[in-house]
Amino acid sequence: MISTPKLSFLVLLLSVICHSFPTFADEDVHLDSIRKAGKIKVAIGSAPPYSMVSPTGEATGASIDLLNRALKGMGLPALSPVLLAWDALIPGLQAQQFDFVGAAVNITAEQCKVVLYSTPYYAGQAGLFVLPGNPKHLTTVAEVARRPDIKIATLPSLTTYQGNALKQGVKPEQIIVVPDVQAGAAAVIGGRVDAFVVGQFTIPDPQQKGLEVVVDEQSPVYASGTVFRKEDKAFRDEFNKQLNSLIKGGAIQELYQKYGIANAEAQAKLLTKLNKASDVVPSCE
Repeated sequence: MISTPKLSFLVLLLSVICHSFPTFADEDVHLDSIRKAGKIKVAIGSAPPYSMVSPTGEATGASIDLLNRALKGMGLPALSPVLLAWDALIPGLQAQQFDFVGAAVNITAEQCKVVLYSTPYYAGQAGLFVLPGNPKHLTTVAEVARRPDIKIATLPSLTTYQGNALKQGVKPEQIIVVPDVQAGAAAVIGGRVDAFVVGQFTIPDPQQKGLEVVVDEQSPVYASGTVFRKEDKAFRDEFNKQLNSLIKGGAIQELYQKYGIANAEAQAKLLTKLNKASDVVPSCE
C-alpha cells in the first residue's frame, strides 16, 4: 500500500507530465485561441504607402491589404493594428504584446536565431537615390569606396545597406546615418550627401520627390517579411501557405497599382524566386 505523501507526490508528477504533452501534440494552440477570440493584434511600423494608421486607428496600405487577405484565407479577422517604432517591434513580440509583427522586417541571420520569418513580401537590391541626372555618375556602392569625396546616407542597421557599404570598403567618415527614409531623401536634396543608399523600392515614385534611383546590380538581394515567435511555427507555416499563393497569384501587382506604387513588375519578379526566409538567409528556419 502506498502512503499518502508518496501518493500525493505521484499524482503531482503525473499531473505535470500530462500537462506537458499538449505543447507538442497541439502546435496550433495559439492559432486556435485567435480564432476563438475573433481578434488578432498585429504590430506594424509607419511606412506609407505600404503601411500606415489613420487618426481613427484604421490600418491601410499595400502591405496591410496583403496581410489581411492572407488572414482571411486562414479564416481569421482583419488585423487590429498596434503602431510601434521599428526598434520596438521584436521586443514587443517577445513580450507577448501582440500576435505577430506585420511590418516588413529585414530578414537577418541574427534575428533568425530568436524569431521566425514569413515568406518575404518585399525584396530589393541596394538603390542609390541621387539628384536627377545623377550628377556624380554613381553606379554601385563599391564605387563609393573608390571615391573618398563621395558621401552617402544610410539607415542605422548594420545588417543591411550600411553594413554592406562598410564591407565594400566605404569609410565610416563617408557615411551619414539618418533616422528614417524622409531624412535620407532630405539629405540628398539638401546637398549634405551625394546619395541615400537603401532598398531600391523604398521611395515610391522618387521623381515626384526630386530624386532618381540607380540600382546597384552588384549588391545582394535583401528581403523582408512578417515575424512570429519561435513557438508559433504552425501559425507561421499556415500564414506562409496563404502568402505564397497571393504573391504567385499577382496580388503584388494589383496592390501596387491600387496604391500608386511604381515598379510592381520588378518587385513581383524578385519575390517569385523566394518561397521562404531561408531562400534569403540559409540559416533561417
